[in-house]
Amino acid sequence: MNIKITNASMTHDSEEGYKGHVSFEVEGHKHPYEVTLLTKKGKMWDYSLSFGKESGSEEEIFAVEKALEEDDELFDLIVEAAEDSLEQA
Repeated sequence: MNIKITNASMTHDSEEGYKGHVSFEVEGHKHPYEVTLLTKKGKMWDYSLSFGKESGSEEEIFAVEKALEEDDELFDLIVEAAEDSLEQA
């Protein structure tokens, strides 16, 4: 799955841990997506996937969800984009 990251941000709070947001587009999909990332220690990430601006097709978002679950490189790319934004802040 080819993606283009359009925006990434992350914050860190000693009590809440890390919280990131990554917006991206998927080649061939009509609508952009956003992932919210959460972790206490920066190792095991919880995430929530949603459409970025307006809702699109269920088939497309399910395909992205499946790719995030199965493709470690894709998920790592998204996490790294958020982490890189924290370092620049």
